[in-house]
Amino acid sequence: MNITTKNRPLLGILGGLGPMASAYFYELITAHTKASCDQDHIDIILSSRASTPDRTAFITGRSLESPLPFMVEDATRLEVYGADVIVIPCNTAHYFVEEVRENVSVPVPSIIEETSEHLKRAGYKKAGIMATAGTVSSGSYQVQLKKRGLSYAVPDEIHQQYLHELIYDDVKSGKDPDIKKFYKIVDHLKEKGCDKLILGCTELSLINRAVGGDPIFCDSLEVLAYTAIKACGSDTVGFSKDFI
Repeated sequence: MNITTKNRPLLGILGGLGPMASAYFYELITAHTKASCDQDHIDIILSSRASTPDRTAFITGRSLESPLPFMVEDATRLEVYGADVIVIPCNTAHYFVEEVRENVSVPVPSIIEETSEHLKRAGYKKAGIMATAGTVSSGSYQVQLKKRGLSYAVPDEIHQQYLHELIYDDVKSGKDPDIKKFYKIVDHLKEKGCDKLILGCTELSLINRAVGGDPIFCDSLEVLAYTAIKACGSDTVGFSKDFI
């Protein structure tokens, strides 16, 4: 028996980058979709290839193993399965988004483009970029923010190292994050005149959940969840006033 629901959009999630952030992304979509029963929620197919090579290591030249072939293969599989739109809940992976788009025929919204556009719509002026060294060095956020007329600041070397430790030594290692270290970076970027701080790494989204959702942050994972829900034609619930 072949059962299809082709009249309903199917969301493909290219996940595993990392696995815990992908799980939280699925949770965000479920929590923020307006629904009164199971059937009101979005149909989703999640690919979580945790073995995908590290994005930052490749971008910064510490590894020669590119994650791109793995991402393209997974995106293609999602499309074959029937995904009508594919999202990638990883900021660093934006470095490869154009190549992924070239290999599928369905839309692939960018977490970085959508987050930058969200900040512009919400009226913020200067964004602090909290992200991996791979994302910062690639200039992905800098290009998109500048394109929209927004100013930005990035951490200095020592605070970028703090971010690396929080992302890799704490969250990706399954340890409790050092919240004091986290807020040292926050204070550092506030001193640079930032009126909003981008959580430009999905592992940082998990820290944001742990601290209760500080309004100083623009959580890129929340922005992508909002984008995904809207792309599937569903209504949202529970997002902050910045999304209205």
